[in-house]
Amino acid sequence: MRVALAQVAPVLGSVDANLRMHRKAAQAALRAGADLVVFPELSLTGYLLQDLVPEVALPVRGSPEIRELLALSRRIGLVVGLVEESEDHRYFNSALFLWRGKILHRHRKVYLPTYGMFDEGRDFAAGDSLRAFSTPIGRFGILICEDACHPTSPSFLGLNGADYLLVVPSGPSRGIGAGKEPASLEAWRDLCRVTARYQTVYVAYVNRVG
Repeated sequence: MRVALAQVAPVLGSVDANLRMHRKAAQAALRAGADLVVFPELSLTGYLLQDLVPEVALPVRGSPEIRELLALSRRIGLVVGLVEESEDHRYFNSALFLWRGKILHRHRKVYLPTYGMFDEGRDFAAGDSLRAFSTPIGRFGILICEDACHPTSPSFLGLNGADYLLVVPSGPSRGIGAGKEPASLEAWRDLCRVTARYQTVYVAYVNRVG
């Protein structure tokens, strides 16, 4: 299996522009021989949405944007982040695993940071489950940003049989000093290494940029 990590800068609130970005990144991944391309948290919308949440939300069944991504997934697997509108009109920070024209898995972010600069509890409903899932290229689990910071999350997915964990944040750079890398980068690297070692899984991590 060859995985491409799409470290991209989503346009805030523009699903159309971000769809074009997804197509471009997927085509580059195909040329590189990848089987799967993984995008960061809320890759279809950007992150600090606030009052834009209802405007950019998509139902996972029937929306033309999801149909376009499903068609693209016939050529390469995709993991994309979006604001999902549920049938009862709640909004979730979600990630979809798309493969050969089908939604193989949907993960709704469980742990919503609502502190400091973050206010996700105001904008989103919290997911209520963590589950590993099987695909033709292995058994995966998905963790959206804060989900990965709670040790029980990767532990449960490991116990549920995941061989690969996909960690997809949209986290800011923090702790920047002269001549040093951001402290947040070091923290994510340590977290992913510890998770991989103690859950005996491979971890793929991709943050946004910009």
